[in-house]
Amino acid sequence: MRRKTKVPPAPLPQRLGIDPVRLRLPMERGWATVRDHLVDRLPVPASVIDGMLGEGAVVGTDGPIAPDAPYVPGAFLWYHRDFPDETPVPFPITVLHRDENLVIADKPHFMAMAPRGQHVTQSALARLRRELDLPTLSPAHRLDRLTAGLAMFIIRPEHRAAYQGLFQERRVHKEYEAVAPYEPALDLPRTVSSRIIKEHGVLAAQEVPGPPNSESRIELVETRGALGRYRLTPVTGRTHQLRVHMCSLGVPILSDPLYPEVVPGIALDDFRAPLQLLARTLEFTDPLTGRQHSFRSRRTLESWPAPPAGPADRVAG
Repeated sequence: MRRKTKVPPAPLPQRLGIDPVRLRLPMERGWATVRDHLVDRLPVPASVIDGMLGEGAVVGTDGPIAPDAPYVPGAFLWYHRDFPDETPVPFPITVLHRDENLVIADKPHFMAMAPRGQHVTQSALARLRRELDLPTLSPAHRLDRLTAGLAMFIIRPEHRAAYQGLFQERRVHKEYEAVAPYEPALDLPRTVSSRIIKEHGVLAAQEVPGPPNSESRIELVETRGALGRYRLTPVTGRTHQLRVHMCSLGVPILSDPLYPEVVPGIALDDFRAPLQLLARTLEFTDPLTGRQHSFRSRRTLESWPAPPAGPADRVAG
């Protein structure tokens, strides 16, 4: 077996909490210079490549790459990409717990968990790296941009596998809270199982025939008029699973722009109608220390604020 090449450390620092892009030149000798390869590979005009090289913005293990540097198969290069224009998410991300290994944050609605697409420097990961001065911070799991609540981050790269394994092996107990229409005829609690697929480039996931790959426990906690507050416990972690399952029961989560139908034309800087879904509880045994952890989000859903003067209608069970 061919030995895996060790990747050298990046010679460029992070910018706004974002790592530089790393490229490795292909082993074939199809280009005379590094510039020729970059012009072929990167989806930008040649003039942009020339400008980056002229400014010393493309860096190898021995320093900036000269505009006429010869092509060296297998060499590593780094550079910073241009970030998209982003409207700052106007809500704080709150740290509930920090130790030598973990950061547990209470993420607001509209904030992406990690850099992706048009959400880069305003992602939870980038903001926490900057605010906590933790450049090696990485996410332990996924949480939708539109979902608020508890998010786990790993401080040291060597511990990444141990903490991500908690989620992969379903050794984390998670509970979510949602506000949705109250349907008296709906028999709850119940477990919903179905096959969910999410196609690349398609906004909404869908349920299709076939063996189930998703499972959620749905419970009604209390009601207020036409609305219900629900406790959602996912067993699996498919994309948009809880949103799909609530919609399939006929009680789609309030302010969901995808289910039951995609709402077109919502601007990325429109923060007026947050999805009424909150990652409320996170419980697990620390794989490194053996300590039992139990965290609870301090956030509330705007459709279910502090209890009114009269008591809410409690639902047994």
